[in-house]
Amino acid sequence: MRCSGPACWLLLLVVGVCCVHRARPRNVLLILADDGGFESGAYNNSAITTPHLDALARRSLVFRNAFTSVSSCSPSRASLLTGLPQHQNGMYGLHQDVHHFNSFDRVQSLPLLLGRAGVLTGIIGKKHVGPETVYPFDFAYTEENGSVLQVGRNITRIKLLVRKFLQTRDNRPFFLYVAFHDPHRCGHSQPQYGAFCEKFGNGESGMGQIPDWTPQTYNPKDVQVPYFVPDTPAARADLAAQYTTISRMDQGIGLVLQELRGAGVLNDTLVIFTSDNGIPFPSGRTNLYWPGTAEPMLVSSPEHPKRWGQISRPPSWIGSLSPTPAMPSLAQRLSSSLGGPSSRRWRRSLFGPRFLAARATMRSPCPTPCAPCTTRTSTLCTTSTSRCPFPLTRTSTSRQPSRTS
Repeated sequence: MRCSGPACWLLLLVVGVCCVHRARPRNVLLILADDGGFESGAYNNSAITTPHLDALARRSLVFRNAFTSVSSCSPSRASLLTGLPQHQNGMYGLHQDVHHFNSFDRVQSLPLLLGRAGVLTGIIGKKHVGPETVYPFDFAYTEENGSVLQVGRNITRIKLLVRKFLQTRDNRPFFLYVAFHDPHRCGHSQPQYGAFCEKFGNGESGMGQIPDWTPQTYNPKDVQVPYFVPDTPAARADLAAQYTTISRMDQGIGLVLQELRGAGVLNDTLVIFTSDNGIPFPSGRTNLYWPGTAEPMLVSSPEHPKRWGQISRPPSWIGSLSPTPAMPSLAQRLSSSLGGPSSRRWRRSLFGPRFLAARATMRSPCPTPCAPCTTRTSTLCTTSTSRCPFPLTRTSTSRQPSRTS
């Protein structure tokens, strides 16, 4: 079987990290936020308390221009786990069996390839991709065999499942995928817990209690309203609720890392944190504007402390993680299996193919992300390119993109 494209690079990353020193297995922990954005101290939001993400960022290479190919849950997750955009992996919409929204049966996913390579694979939290034959995990606690609230938001339950996974491992290297359900909205499905399930497990009457969670509430007056969100009382109230669930996820990340530390494997584990799509606000999730496709990404390698705290500014795709510098010999041995044309000429652009034949193109001529903007339009930041490096163009049926203002 030939392996081509970004999926092979992701496989090389994991196998290379795991196998540099056979006596000490190298592992990978992938942490995913659900509709997470840049609301953390690591990305200069001082209104929210995220000590564990901030600490992870200090031990990480911080990506400023990471993107997903599509701003929707299942297609983005499928791209992350296959290294293929949705039109190649088959996950065109939200995973469900009624209309067969699954990846193509022939797709070779990361857990499938890693399992064949002798790596122990595990998933805890929200999976939302299929079929099972394409995305098999040796250890799985997801919405498919339990409550997504329990495996995705109950950080005590998540902590105990991580501990169980680590206790059942043998001498094999592992790939553990912890997919939080926070900070996804839940007002449409469990309105009793609040707009973002910020009340779930907070100890109030009827809400249950998550033992390891110390709930943090935020004053809507103090939140940082993103430039693409209307500054209204309703938006501020939603952001305050979102902050509470982000803080819960942050505490959960701290618990997960503590379990790895207690098991003595944290210093042998590559830790990656990112999100599936933008936040669920206007111009965010499900939109191909910058707020919908730009993602936070932290990559912490214990073998490269010189990169800790540094910033990576070139555009990056979350489905195409590159091999680490520790694996040149492994990459050379497998180079005959890596087919496809060079992507060098596309490195300064990111394309977001989308259902209904729409496409967005983002170019990054400047080194920093589009952050606080002094001028607003209905959806886009319009500051000068020296401060806002993402002039956005989009096409629908025409091949010639037209610049929006």
